[in-house]
Amino acid sequence: MPNKLLNKIVSFMTGNGQKKAPTYVRRVIPRDQHTVSRSVISEPAKKVLNRLNNAGFEAYLVGGGVRDVLLGGQPKDFDIATDATPEEVHDLFRNSRLIGRRFRIVHVLFGREVIEVTTFRGNASDADDEDDDDRRTNEHGLLLRDNVYGNMEEDALRRDFTVNALYYCIKDFSIIDYANGIEDLNKRQIRLIGDPETRYREDPVRMLRAIRFAAKLDFDIEPATEAPIRTLAPLLTHIPPARLFEEVLKLFSAGHGEATYDLLQQYDLLAPLFPETARALAAGEPDDLIRQALRNTDDRIRQGKSVTPYFLYAAILWPALQAEWRKRQDDGEPVQPALHGAIGKVIGRQVQATAIPKRFSGPMKEIWELQMRLPRRQGKRAYVTMEHPRFRAAYDFLLVREAAGEIEPGLGQWWTEFQAADDRDREKMLSELGSESSGPRKRRRRRSPANKA
Repeated sequence: MPNKLLNKIVSFMTGNGQKKAPTYVRRVIPRDQHTVSRSVISEPAKKVLNRLNNAGFEAYLVGGGVRDVLLGGQPKDFDIATDATPEEVHDLFRNSRLIGRRFRIVHVLFGREVIEVTTFRGNASDADDEDDDDRRTNEHGLLLRDNVYGNMEEDALRRDFTVNALYYCIKDFSIIDYANGIEDLNKRQIRLIGDPETRYREDPVRMLRAIRFAAKLDFDIEPATEAPIRTLAPLLTHIPPARLFEEVLKLFSAGHGEATYDLLQQYDLLAPLFPETARALAAGEPDDLIRQALRNTDDRIRQGKSVTPYFLYAAILWPALQAEWRKRQDDGEPVQPALHGAIGKVIGRQVQATAIPKRFSGPMKEIWELQMRLPRRQGKRAYVTMEHPRFRAAYDFLLVREAAGEIEPGLGQWWTEFQAADDRDREKMLSELGSESSGPRKRRRRRSPANKA
C-alpha cells in the first residue's frame, strides 16, 4: 500500500512534477466572521444534518449552498457531505433512495425537495490494490467508477473547484475551508483543486462546469484552470451522449445562456457539444437566432417561467439545419423534401454528440417544419396551423427569427393579432391577404459580428 503522506504530496504537484500547487491548509471560520445563517437553510436540509449528527455521524452542508449564501444569494439546492456510508444514510431515512453506479449517493425526499447526501470521498491512490474495483479509469484518464471513501479533508481536496469545497457545520455554525475557497470567492475566480489537466482528464465535464459557474457567478476562470481547456476539449467526445444532454440543459437553463454560449465558443467547447452547429458557424452561417433565443430564454427564467429543452435545441441547431437545407436545395431537391432530409441528417449527427430523447426530438422537428406552414395562411390553413399541438412553440420560434433579423418583420405580428381576434376579425384578416404569395419568405442573410473576424 503506497505511503499516504507521499501520495498527498504528489497530488499537490502539477503534471510535470516540478512546480508545487498552492498549499492547502484547514481553516475554520467562526460564526461571527461569515454570513451563513441557519435561517437561509431549508428545513429538510436541517433535518438531515441534525439526524445524521444525532446518530453519531459527521454531517456538513457543502458546495453550492454554502457558496451561494456567502455571495448573498438564496440557494435552490442543498447538498450534504457525511462520514456515513450510503447504506447507513439510507437506513436512517425511510424517505430516501440509493442512486448511481459511478458515484453512489443518497437522495432524501421531502415532497418536491431533494437533499443529496454524499459520503466523504477519499484519495483513490491510497486505496488497497484489491479495492481497485471501486475505482476505475480508462486509457484517457476518465474515471469510470469511483467509490473510495475517506475523511473530510480528503473529500474537500477531491472536489472540483475551491469555491465548492466549503463546509458549514450546523453544530457550531462555523465554515471549514480546506482549499482557499474563501479567498477565491473574494477574488471572484473559478479555480480547480489540484492539477487542472489531471482533473479534466478524470472527468472532462469539469470543463463544462467551469464554464457554467463562471457564467452563473460572473467569475473569471483562473489562468492555470483555463489553460488546458482548449487542448482537452475533444475529451468530451468520450462522455456518454446521455450525460452530455443533461449537461447542456444545465448550461442553458440557469438564466445565463448567452454568457455561457460566449464562453463555450471562447474555449472551443461548442464543437464537442454541437459539432454540426460549430461547423455551420465556421462556414459563415450567422448565430443571431441562437443569441436571440438564449436572450429570450434568460428573460423567461428570470421571470420564473419554464423553458423547454426542444426549443433550446431547435434554436442551437438552426444554423446547421439551414446550411444542410440550402445545400440540398442547391443540389436540386424540392424545398420540402430537402427540409425533411436536412432534419434527419442534422438530428442523426447531433445524437452522436448529445443524446436527444424522442420526447424532445419530435417536438423540435415539428417546430422546424411549421416554419414553412406559418407563412401559408389562405383559406383554412391558418386555422389548421393554429390547432397544431406545437403551434405556440413554432410561433415563438418565428418571433425569435424576426427579432434576430433572419426574416422581415410582419408575419409574427399577423399571427399575434390572429390569435387574439374573434371569428369575424379573423375572416377579415384572411380576406385581406388577397393574392399574397403562399410560399416561404426569402431569408435575409446576415453575418454575425462573431464571424466577421
